[in-house]
Amino acid sequence: MGERDGREWRDQQRHAVRAHADADDRRRAAEQAQAAELVAWFVAEATRRGLPTTRLTARGYDGRGRYRTRLTGWYVDRAESRAVDVDGRFHLLTVPGGLRALLFGVDPQPSPAPLVVGAGGRDGESIPLRTLLTRLLDGFGEPGSTTGPAAPGA
Repeated sequence: MGERDGREWRDQQRHAVRAHADADDRRRAAEQAQAAELVAWFVAEATRRGLPTTRLTARGYDGRGRYRTRLTGWYVDRAESRAVDVDGRFHLLTVPGGLRALLFGVDPQPSPAPLVVGAGGRDGESIPLRTLLTRLLDGFGEPGSTTGPAAPGA
């Protein structure tokens, strides 16, 4: 293989890697937009149904401490490690702990909601965000009541 052939091959590889990364970025952005739409639908529906909100707390990375936040919203999993606030933002509620966090509370930043919660986790359990939010809504109100609009994309 000559020097020119090697250069062309490297350019083709670089182009292929860039194209793959760009496609992955577009897919991720589309999934995040779809998940954001689901979260917005959930907040509107939870508000319409009068689903009670709670003051959210965060857990330390080590899992031992619980810390106050200024957030109000709904936990979306049993472990109370993920939540949606009343402004329609998704939060992972794990934070660095410590004395300062205990005294002053914490301010977890919103993160993009995943379309599949728990995907890639060590326990192998995952659930579509749509299913998780729908179950949360269906657990409140009159039994069997599904009078609200369906989740987007349902």
